[in-house]
Amino acid sequence: MTSHTRDAPQFYLTSPSVCPYLPGKEERKVFTHIVGKRARDLNEVLTQGGFRRSQTIAYRPACDSCRACVSVRVVVAEFEPSDNLRRVRKLNRDLIGATMPNRPTSEQYSLFRRYLDARHTDGGMADMTVLDYSMMVEDSHVDTRLIEYRRRGIDSGITGRGAGELMAVCLTDEMADGLSMVYSFYDPEEAHRSLGTFMILDHIERARRMGLPYLYLGYWVEGSKKMAYKARFLPQERLLPQGWVRFG
Repeated sequence: MTSHTRDAPQFYLTSPSVCPYLPGKEERKVFTHIVGKRARDLNEVLTQGGFRRSQTIAYRPACDSCRACVSVRVVVAEFEPSDNLRRVRKLNRDLIGATMPNRPTSEQYSLFRRYLDARHTDGGMADMTVLDYSMMVEDSHVDTRLIEYRRRGIDSGITGRGAGELMAVCLTDEMADGLSMVYSFYDPEEAHRSLGTFMILDHIERARRMGLPYLYLGYWVEGSKKMAYKARFLPQERLLPQGWVRFG
């Protein structure tokens, strides 16, 4: 009889459900739990293999007749922003990001709620309560941080912290070969700032300062307007059947 250690991952397959990215398609996912003493190592191996983390679950698409979801990571050392991306960075030069423990706050949840109500009313997260949000942030067995973005204060150069209202938040995993942006949200009334794009630019610089080669962006889905923005960050590598392939 074969025995399994407590830390050995067991993989499961979901039933088909409606695809959130491509009309007329169904999705299935393969998933496993990221718990135990080897959680960090397992998360890194799985991320490099195209999985994404959500709380203590790692998952990746396993659709029967579609391979549109492609894992993407930015090559940090060689990234050079386009003119448009430089404009986004300049537009948000009054913001400063502070690294925080992965502990939820009422201020974060209020911003999260406004973001969902404005942009994702029909999504799978639309009904998330404050308890759901707390679990999303805290339920992690890997190295997870929150990056809070606020307007710069008078003393920001001294304290390294913003002073104004909370503008954006990103839940980020720190790994040996890069940063992984697990989930981000921002003030929907500040759409002109392109805060989602700005947070990616900021994370690229954070990874560069940390000497990390990659920023993991999750899935790029060809044909999905929701995911088209990820193709702007070049050079990048995409996980294809033959392995990670460079683009740009």
